[in-house]
Amino acid sequence: MIKGKKVGLRALEREDLKFLRDWRNNVDFRRNFREVRELSLTDQEKWFESIQNTKHINFMFTIVNIETNEPIGAAGLLYINWINRSADFSFYIGKDDIYIDDKEVSNEAAKLLVDYGFNNLNLNKIWMELYEFDTRKIDFFTKKFKFKQDGLLRQNCFEDGKYWDSYIISLLKSDYNI
Repeated sequence: MIKGKKVGLRALEREDLKFLRDWRNNVDFRRNFREVRELSLTDQEKWFESIQNTKHINFMFTIVNIETNEPIGAAGLLYINWINRSADFSFYIGKDDIYIDDKEVSNEAAKLLVDYGFNNLNLNKIWMELYEFDTRKIDFFTKKFKFKQDGLLRQNCFEDGKYWDSYIISLLKSDYNI
């Protein structure tokens, strides 16, 4: 387990799938993910198996309360490109329908994963795609972690009766270690 003061990142286990599926199927959360359809337990199990079969490029963790080991979210470095030393960053707090907060839990969990990516996996770049209506997550990562916008995918998401842009944001190891 990767331990912080209040939260830790531990290996994703099959027992976590019910929590993950319930969180992912929360309508307010689901709209922020690339996979927007409601997931069945079978869907979640297939996803879990695919993560298990591709551990060399997908590092997925359950975020847990360090005192109780209770799952509170999920985080991962996915689709790692070992030549370019880059990874897609996946992150959310599911417990209590938080999604992401500006307080210690999200901050510490995200920092643990970014540190792991840069200092243990020797990544150069951690990036993510966020829809423009996901302002809480955009603000969190651009203000607290200094992710910068790399690109814009115009009208890349249809939600609430209209098309929305996607932002590609990233953090470089050289910027993080300053």
